[in-house]
Amino acid sequence: MKKSFQPETLMMSHGYRPEWSEGAVKCPIFQTSTFAFRSAEDGKAFFEVAYGLREKGLREKTGLIYSRLNNPDMEILEERLKLWDGAEACAVFESGMSAITTALFEFLQPGDLLLYSNPLYGGTTHFVHSVLTKWGIEVLGFRPGASRAELEQLIERSGKKDRLAMIFLETPANPTNDLVDIAMCRSVADQFGAPGRRVLVAVDNTYMGPLWQHPLRHGADLVLYSATKYIGGHSDVIAGACLGSMELITRIKTLRTFLGNMIAPHTGWLLLRSLETLKLRMEKQTENAQVIARRLVAHPKVANVHYLGLLTPADGESYTTYRRQCTSPGAMVSFEVRGGEHEAFVFLNHLKLVKLAVSLGSTESLAQHPATMTHAGVEPAEKIAFGITDALVRLSVGVENAEDLWWDLEQALDKIPVPEAVEMAEMV
Repeated sequence: MKKSFQPETLMMSHGYRPEWSEGAVKCPIFQTSTFAFRSAEDGKAFFEVAYGLREKGLREKTGLIYSRLNNPDMEILEERLKLWDGAEACAVFESGMSAITTALFEFLQPGDLLLYSNPLYGGTTHFVHSVLTKWGIEVLGFRPGASRAELEQLIERSGKKDRLAMIFLETPANPTNDLVDIAMCRSVADQFGAPGRRVLVAVDNTYMGPLWQHPLRHGADLVLYSATKYIGGHSDVIAGACLGSMELITRIKTLRTFLGNMIAPHTGWLLLRSLETLKLRMEKQTENAQVIARRLVAHPKVANVHYLGLLTPADGESYTTYRRQCTSPGAMVSFEVRGGEHEAFVFLNHLKLVKLAVSLGSTESLAQHPATMTHAGVEPAEKIAFGITDALVRLSVGVENAEDLWWDLEQALDKIPVPEAVEMAEMV
């Protein structure tokens, strides 16, 4: 009887056979720009499939042509990434923004309406507002916690309900951990679609990685990652990925071919290595994050903590969405210190173990100030509306010893000056 192995087991070998490469147990780096054909007939057949001139035969193997189109490291990586999300197909890129921008360019046309959740990662926000609009695409954002009725009203009032082409979500939101109900957005998309015109739902799942949330199972058409983060997990690669149906990913791969933003062989090889420990790393990170979040809540210099693991039934829809949509609270913690930018900077400047740096999902813990760093380009009024305050700190929890991490966070928090009014009251 054939056994179905779990993804963490298949990460060691899926999509690769040692006999293909002189018995090498691990897939080598195929550092080559082009591949030799066995015959002119093979070359013709490979190009016919690559350019969509005909469908690939049932038993026909995709031929290697040129590393802008395909490469063994790239193809094996795509096969393994499919396993976590249960996707039909995957396309990998040289950055997360390459994955996002390619998907948006492929499925949006001038005159279309893009509905998106707030807040988004700063780079995505800039692309949506400053690039898509140049191409005649109308963009419309909705606030955290918006109800279905509010989404319907936004679309109706836009006057472009018949041109709604995509709902783009980032859930949990960066950096506030606000949740968006993917299934609800799927239902809204279906409501405004029409026969032959499906409104796509795309989800940036970077914050949760391939383990803690599976958007395709909740109705999303596309799931996107900055593979730099948890998938890479070592702060040594920049990469991206997009997963979905064979039909949609084939379109994305075609555009990728001509944009030339595919992943490089060496980057693909590094990610294959990282996938082998993905589950172990992410489990340790969420274990540490739960300890840190609980202690931050009790610290007198902390005003508020945003962490999925702290949600309770009293949080209403957020709690319901979390329980239905996520398998874990993850390892991203945002918190507001008592005070503002000055106090947040005092905290960040006194960290000794945790690195003051942007990015997330790596083995080392990282902390940064969203309002002046990753989300510096967001309009001031929008920052306030979305909860990106001057006091907010974003923490990506790594795999270090939890007690060591807490020692560092606590000593840095203790450096935040006590407000004069409180100091006077204590003296009295």
